[in-house]
Parts: sequence; C-alpha cells; structure tokens
Amino acid sequence: MVIPWLGFPLASLVQHLRPNSHAKFIRFETLVRAEEMPGVRSPFALIDWPYVEGLRMDEAMHPLSFMAVGMYGGAIAKQNGAPLRLVVPWKYGFKSIKSIVRISFTREQPRTTWQALAPDEYGFFANVNPDVDHPRWSQATERRLPGGLFERGVRDTLMFNGYGEEVAGLYAGMDLRVNY
Repeated sequence: MVIPWLGFPLASLVQHLRPNSHAKFIRFETLVRAEEMPGVRSPFALIDWPYVEGLRMDEAMHPLSFMAVGMYGGAIAKQNGAPLRLVVPWKYGFKSIKSIVRISFTREQPRTTWQALAPDEYGFFANVNPDVDHPRWSQATERRLPGGLFERGVRDTLMFNGYGEEVAGLYAGMDLRVNY
C-alpha cells in the first residue's frame, strides 16, 4: 500500500540524541496502555508486550528511514501509530513499529518481538526479498492494496520493495537467505 506519510528523517533524530560510538543498533519499544488497548493484557495475547523492533545503525541513518508523525496531510491517528511511527520502506511492514515511546541505542542486536514469537519465520532484517519464502507462503508475488482477494493486480515482488539501487549496499556480502 502506498501511503503519503508526513515525517522527518530518522537520521536527524539519531544525530539529535547523539549515541556514543559503541551503539551498533537502535531499539524501538511501543506504547502499552492496557486501559486503552485491551488486547495487550489478554490471557490469549500472543505477543509479550511491549512490542520491540530494531535496526542496525547504518539502516537507521539511511535517508529512506524516517519517523512518521502524519499521513494523508494530517496528524497520524492512534490506530496508524501515533504519536510516532518508524517507516522503513524496503522492509516488510512489521518492522515499521507504531506508537513508539522508547528508543535505545545498543551494542548488541535487540531481540525483536517477531524473532521471539516465530524465529524461523521472521528474521531481524526483514528485507523485502522475493527469493526467500515465508515458511507458510510464497513472497514472490504481491497484491497491492486496496483491492479484493480475487481482483487482478497480483505482481512480482520487487527486491527491497523496489529500492534496491538505494539500499542494496547496506547488505553487501551478506547471505540474504540466512539473514532474512
């Protein structure tokens, strides 16, 4: 889905926060407010809240990584990630953590929520890669939203969501089948 986000470069926030030279990763943590978010404390909840995501520092400093504060010309709504949402357009959507309330810089790769829940299905990098299937479905094609299940519009998935020229260098020398 193509969204007209409003925001600012993540790199400018990182520079403002001035992490020390030992920082190799940036860790994001989401809001948990059970009185407004009843599912987070449900006995049937799959996720151990708060939701956690992370990036390497070079990914965070890339010009395409940004913090969204609005969309469609207005302020971002709670359900879309207010007050602050990460957007990393060459990665799968679950990396774009919503409702960020804590940012930390770490030496070690943070353990993310989906790595904890399903480590064989969701890797730390989560780059859009049509050559690496999810264990339960192919990622070689995609359907653009909005659109119905039976509508035309299935197309080949593009490596790095079409941003290959801009971001492939971040992963030079890495085996993207192992580092998914």
